[in-house]
Amino acid sequence: MKLIILDRDGVINHDSDHFIKSPDEWEPIPGSLEAIARLHQAGYRVVVCTNQSGIARGLFNIVTLNAIHQKMHAAVRMVGGEINAIFFCPHAADDNCDCRKPKPGMLQSIGERFDVSLKGVPTIGDSLRDLQAGFVVGCTPYLVLTGKGEKTRTKGGLPPGTSIYPNLAAVVDQLLKSTADVPAAA
Repeated sequence: MKLIILDRDGVINHDSDHFIKSPDEWEPIPGSLEAIARLHQAGYRVVVCTNQSGIARGLFNIVTLNAIHQKMHAAVRMVGGEINAIFFCPHAADDNCDCRKPKPGMLQSIGERFDVSLKGVPTIGDSLRDLQAGFVVGCTPYLVLTGKGEKTRTKGGLPPGTSIYPNLAAVVDQLLKSTADVPAAA
């Protein structure tokens, strides 16, 4: 099974320092939905893994988060794609949970749910915590320069082997090109 793990805010949709608190505030980054569609059409299972501390902060509730995700699912389907699962952490940083990135709990849950090793699974994020959580469980980290990505690159400290791309569409272009270049087993 081909699996890919994407952060949400700053990778799929525009991020906000004030949080994405309603479906109206959720706006896709140009090319991101089509990139997800191409992954789906190439046989990837696409999983979104996102910290959503706005719930713990009382900025929105689970019903609103579900409405935001319904909008995202619908937008991806409109271009021929599919998101197979969304994992989220509703906790604040000081809750000290195991699921909030950079801790690996959410990613470990993804591996268990899909019954796969995460070794080498691409994980794409715009913040250091996205990449750290994936790296700890053996994922291959990709930094996109959308969202907080430019600031993350400038700050440094990226996990070893992190590849950097301008956006999700560029990462997907490279992933699909590299898998197309691999000869089929005889």
